[in-house]
Amino acid sequence: MHRRAALATPFLLAGLRPASAQEARHLTIGQSANPSSIDPHFFNGTPTKALSTHLFDRLVEQTPDTKLVPGLALSWSTISDTVWEFRLRPGVVFSDGHPLTTDDVAFTIERAPNVPNSPGGFGGVVRSIKRVEIVDPLTIRFHTEAPAPNLPNDLSNLAIISRHVGTGAATEDYNSGRAAIGSGPYKLIRFVPNDRCEMERNDAWWGPKPAWERVTLRFIPNTAARSAALLSGSVDMIDVPSPNDLPVFRRDPRFSVVSRESTRMVYIALDQGRAEASPFVTDAAGRVLPQNPLRDLKVRRALSLAVNRVALAERIMQGTAVATGQWMQRGAYSYNPAIAVPPFDPDGAKGLLAEAGFPQGFRLALHAAVDGRPTDPATAQAVAQMWTRIGVQTAVETMPANSYNARGARQEFSAGIWAWGSNSGEAGYALVNVFGTVDRAKGTGGYNRSMYSNPAIDQLRDRALATLDDAAREQLLMQAIADTMADEAVVPLYQMVNFWVTKRGITYEASGHERNMAMLARPSA
Repeated sequence: MHRRAALATPFLLAGLRPASAQEARHLTIGQSANPSSIDPHFFNGTPTKALSTHLFDRLVEQTPDTKLVPGLALSWSTISDTVWEFRLRPGVVFSDGHPLTTDDVAFTIERAPNVPNSPGGFGGVVRSIKRVEIVDPLTIRFHTEAPAPNLPNDLSNLAIISRHVGTGAATEDYNSGRAAIGSGPYKLIRFVPNDRCEMERNDAWWGPKPAWERVTLRFIPNTAARSAALLSGSVDMIDVPSPNDLPVFRRDPRFSVVSRESTRMVYIALDQGRAEASPFVTDAAGRVLPQNPLRDLKVRRALSLAVNRVALAERIMQGTAVATGQWMQRGAYSYNPAIAVPPFDPDGAKGLLAEAGFPQGFRLALHAAVDGRPTDPATAQAVAQMWTRIGVQTAVETMPANSYNARGARQEFSAGIWAWGSNSGEAGYALVNVFGTVDRAKGTGGYNRSMYSNPAIDQLRDRALATLDDAAREQLLMQAIADTMADEAVVPLYQMVNFWVTKRGITYEASGHERNMAMLARPSA
């Protein structure tokens, strides 16, 4: 019988400290992106996950450098190769006073992959769990079909909700506040979509007392408006400052700038699902093509070679990103150092297009969200110019993130700019969700915007994720990265560097997972 060591150290997220003697009152954060919902299972996107982190807890938590620490679970261990046992901390209650038990965990596992109209949910997080066994109110076992060494990593991304208010509740019930009853450090006051979310401290929370009695997340997608809000004092801190504004904030003693390399890769997804015409691709004269050229490996490689990633990172992102050829950040478990940044080779790209039967190129629309990452529209314009220079005449179309995410989930685009944060700290999270063949029953491909499918890579992924030895699993994941990138599954652009700016008197611990978390901010005096 295989057994992994249990983790039983006290929970302490870096940045969480008891409130100072002079109680901090109200923190207002200017946030760059709108969350899709209060429902923590509606969309596996960073703004929604960041918001849910304030209201809901997870069995396993992550430190800012993505290390796993106890959350609602004090310990977890394998009692056989296919059974994980988690033991909950006693005395945890939801914000309405109702005790949290393993029955709520079982309800969460059942609900998470089945939220109606989700543009990209959490099926991949719980896909390995085949059966849930409640041993007692504080002990739960997850039975898996094969060994699942990554399960604690996966569950660190899943918010635990309550059965007593969650039964029958729809996403709208969470947004209204009726079902937004969590066990997290804050309680919801009100949520105004596209404007703000107001929260108050949950004094019944089991963890260290957060510094702030009230927290307001103001959603300010416009970069200039976000900087202006900080300069005027209407917010206390902002995320994703404009690269143009960073030197100003760094010189001004009224502010502090903190940063950390992100887990998030920004990439372009190309439509590989349609054999027939792709909706935003035509020939050079504007006529509909009978077949989708983006399914051709030579065409995808040409589009990749035409992108000057170093220029994007240095000029468009102005040093707030690092050019990359893969989705894992440097130094992380399963990062593959053998994969170099793809070369910038427009002549080679033209040659590949000619070999693929497009010596005159073709026309393409590149889509992006206008209010997601504020640099995406500028990146899209730069890439469009690079592609146009090799004969792929590219127009850029942008739209609000909510519409973009919903349409992307329906595979309506031929090419779009997306991003993925490997918040599990390893490559398997993306292999399941971004690159896995779309299969709702298996919980794979929930964020696969290109409809990419390679059964050989799916099999390699499954083999890796069932390998118990950490070193052997890492080698398999590194091979899966190499195979996926050689197949041009997506066009990787750059790895983000996360930035926050705070006013004097507030410190913030920068994290790799880029979520705005009031619990990582504290008064410095």
